[in-house]
Amino acid sequence: MTAGSGILHQEMPQPSERMLGVQLWLNLPRKDKMTHPQYRDITDSMIPKIRQDGSTVGVIAGHYKNTQGATQGDYVKTLALDVQLEPKSQWNIPTDPEATLFIYIVEGAGYLDADRQIMIESHRAVLFDQGDTFAIQAADQGIRFLLFSGLPLREPIAWGGPIVMNTREELQQAFREIDNGTFIKK
Repeated sequence: MTAGSGILHQEMPQPSERMLGVQLWLNLPRKDKMTHPQYRDITDSMIPKIRQDGSTVGVIAGHYKNTQGATQGDYVKTLALDVQLEPKSQWNIPTDPEATLFIYIVEGAGYLDADRQIMIESHRAVLFDQGDTFAIQAADQGIRFLLFSGLPLREPIAWGGPIVMNTREELQQAFREIDNGTFIKK
């Protein structure tokens, strides 16, 4: 979803035996804050999968191994991967040393240190220092994690509730427009 000039939304997922949904909010660059809003789903069937050497990598956004993801990001280019490793498998990916990279471990556990002394278990997010390679080894039960990477905008942030702008003044203006019914521009 691109909120842009105004999407007011709420998610109402229907009950199911097993569901995994992820929301990652990316700040739009200042010049694109009030762009035309849009919404689209990315379902599992839309995500290309690459199977190789004990790993299955779903390419949600960006490019991996010459495979284009389900989306490319209209305003902020990101790499978003859904990675599943078989028990004790190793996996690595070259990274942009200027980018921010973090993972969220969905299930299982893995080692993120070269000595394999520190095991990180599921339901944890890990932010990494900038470098040129990300590497992981799955523990005995394997691991599934989401990897996200992108270049920082390097712009100021003013945040309040569902609105993110660059200054407090812009934020106050957005809330005035919501109150007046003029926030949605198009």
